[in-house]
Amino acid sequence: MYTIRVMTYNIHRCQGTDGCTDPARILEVVSSAGPDILALQEVDGQLDNDQAAWLGKRLAMNYYGPSTPGGNAFLSYYPMRSVRQLDLDHGNCLCADVSIAGRCLHLFNIRLHENFRQRRRQLDRLFSEKDGIGFHSAGCPVLLMGDFADGFWPLSRVTPLPSLRLARRPFWSGTFPAWLPICGRDRGYVGGQLRIIDARIYRSATARRASNHLPLLLTVRVADPRNYLQVQRMKHRQMEIAPG
Repeated sequence: MYTIRVMTYNIHRCQGTDGCTDPARILEVVSSAGPDILALQEVDGQLDNDQAAWLGKRLAMNYYGPSTPGGNAFLSYYPMRSVRQLDLDHGNCLCADVSIAGRCLHLFNIRLHENFRQRRRQLDRLFSEKDGIGFHSAGCPVLLMGDFADGFWPLSRVTPLPSLRLARRPFWSGTFPAWLPICGRDRGYVGGQLRIIDARIYRSATARRASNHLPLLLTVRVADPRNYLQVQRMKHRQMEIAPG
């Protein structure tokens, strides 16, 4: 088994709840969490103000994206390949593959539209596209995470997704708005041989000011395909069927 820490964070172009744009506050929040892979949403990716590049340089992480201002980006200590953008029509989905101890993990970094009907169309498109989740989920583990733009009311239903299961979340899963987090908009879904062994939301004073979303950190355990049955003791020296 191998364990990595993955964080999803809508940084709102580094504009905080006080109206000030300050990437240093985002950097402080991320540094306190120490993720191995960081999925960012609403990143300002202009040539003269690439926030993902600024954060990646100071965190010593490789960055991927965004292709458009206000898009999604990855920061990662693990090399990524097959980085690509899926067109969701007024939504963002950045996809990448990462190798964890020889096991390919498909990552989907998503930000959906707040309109319910538009959001359903985006999810249908995500699962129907030949390069989307439906194409990959059968072979390798999948982690879908980001801002699902729903759950505006505390008792609203969680967005159902086919072939994926909702990742473990803290007892109080509110991440939006940061100053009074009552909505669980930011979350993850997993498919395949993945296990969430810990989930936490960072609610520090800095996190409440840095963006209008709070970050969610998932500790993910990936099964090693090279595991073999280990027999510590056999009752007899003769050949017999091993238990399990």
